[in-house]
Amino acid sequence: MSKLVRFGVSLDEDLLNQFDRLLRQKKYTNRSEAIRDLIREELVKKEWTENREVTGAITLVYDHHARELVTRVLDIQHDYHTCILSSQHIHLDHHNCFEIIVTRGKSKDIEALFQKLKAVKNVKHAGFMMATRGKHF
Repeated sequence: MSKLVRFGVSLDEDLLNQFDRLLRQKKYTNRSEAIRDLIREELVKKEWTENREVTGAITLVYDHHARELVTRVLDIQHDYHTCILSSQHIHLDHHNCFEIIVTRGKSKDIEALFQKLKAVKNVKHAGFMMATRGKHF
C-alpha cells in the first residue's frame, strides 16, 4: 500500500470558489478526491500521447439497413483485430444499432481504428473513451 502524503496548494480565491462549486455539482465529498481524479485523468492522457499500451472503448450508432455499412464496419474491425478485445452489438430498434468495441493496444493503433470507424458513411454517432491498463500508477 502506498503512503499518503499531504501537501498544500495555493489558489486564487475566485478559482477555489469555482472549484468548490464544481465539486458540489459532481458530488465529490472532498477536494482531495477531486484532485486525485484530475491527476489520474492527466496521467491517462499522458499514456495515450506517449503511444503506450492502453485500453479504451469505441461506441457506434448506425442504421444497419444502410447499404454495405455493416460489412465496412466489420472489415475495419478485422483489419484491427489485434487491438480489439471484444465487441457487443445491440439492436436499439428496427433500424438503429449500437456497437461497443473494447480495445487494448498501442494508443496510435486504437485512435486509427476509431477514426476509420467514425468516417464510415452512415455512421450516425461515434464515441471514444480513453482508459489506462493501470500499470503506471
